[in-house]
Amino acid sequence: MALDQSFVGRTYPATDPYEVGREKIREFAESVGDANPAYTDPEAARALGHPDVIAPPTFVFAISFRAAGMVIRDPQLGLDYDRVVHGEQKFAYTRPVVAGDRLTVTSTIESIKSLAGNDVVMVRGEVHDADSLHVVTVHTKLVARAAEEA
Repeated sequence: MALDQSFVGRTYPATDPYEVGREKIREFAESVGDANPAYTDPEAARALGHPDVIAPPTFVFAISFRAAGMVIRDPQLGLDYDRVVHGEQKFAYTRPVVAGDRLTVTSTIESIKSLAGNDVVMVRGEVHDADSLHVVTVHTKLVARAAEEA
């Protein structure tokens, strides 16, 4: 059954702040195989004009996907999480994520479509710092595969 279109535009409460740590950035950079010294060396980051190490561009995925979980788990929406796959991710930065940032994410359902029996949900996550300044907008596409017919 197709998801309810009235959920388009629904905004969920902001997440609790996530404190970005140097070690988390280093671990993430290593896990994606990115040896950019701005991700691990504070002096290299300062030489580029940053106050501390910066995070690779896709670092905020984990933070924003946790926030998108509020959408996924919303029982009124009725998205079948057992059938959900991650379809796509896009990032639009105002500034890099820096060690020491305290980030919150507010998720909004941008669109709901039904394609070949699959439900496709676009979620926009607005990431802000402790001063309520915009850091990045994250667009996440979730696809709930159609149920197999018995």
